Amino acid sequence: MDFLLICLTALAASGLTLFSGFGLGTLLMPVFALFFPVEVAVAQTALVHLANNLFKLGLFGRNASWRMVLLFGGPAFLASFLGAWALLWLADLAPLATYTAFGSQFALHPVKLAVAVLMAGFSILELWPAFSRLAIDRKYIPAGGLLSGFFGGLSGNQGAFRSAFLIKSGLSKEAFIGTGVVIAVLVDFSRLTIYSGLLGSPEVRGNLPLILAATLAAFLGAFLGSRLVRKVTIRALQVTVAIMLLFIALLLGLGII
Repeated sequence: MDFLLICLTALAASGLTLFSGFGLGTLLMPVFALFFPVEVAVAQTALVHLANNLFKLGLFGRNASWRMVLLFGGPAFLASFLGAWALLWLADLAPLATYTAFGSQFALHPVKLAVAVLMAGFSILELWPAFSRLAIDRKYIPAGGLLSGFFGGLSGNQGAFRSAFLIKSGLSKEAFIGTGVVIAVLVDFSRLTIYSGLLGSPEVRGNLPLILAATLAAFLGAFLGSRLVRKVTIRALQVTVAIMLLFIALLLGLGII
């Protein structure tokens, strides 16, 4: 059941990225988190995310602005190490508290709380109309790389800040897409080196067929989505997805999942 659910979600999530405003990692990680520890879910999602971005790299990488890759991607690459390390550090901390509800006992884990707060925060940002129009001055591009990389390493949420900082960089549409893909690949490689211990865990090694199937489903979703719709944001769908993510973030933060 979990195999089918994760693959269907990867298929739908990859297609939804074309018109919901949310990235593949943002939509797929909560589903992995339903079945695996949250830090393992982040690592599993990172593998699918990297494979998907390598596929995009072959399509759009040649259009990248290497100056922007250096200015933004360099700091993002370095900061993602710190974010990934923070994820592992939080995962090793003892629960902050335990409580009983509905006849069951639940624990408030620091790593779940941190990821839940980020999930909720980025969902709200995507719903905030002013954020979609936000264009930050070019002199802050390296600082944006640090922010994007750190949050990418910690929870996989790197795209929102990357777009906000690069949108005013003067890049053409093709260069903007290509640059974003190259930077995403750099961050994925960086954080996966820190996640290496998690990648060797039974939850990952024992589920490689699932991760491969989810990756292929994501490729298929992107292909079908690109054929069905233009890349536009459908507001009603965006709100629905955001509410679902907020609900999952609440359950995660409360230790229910």
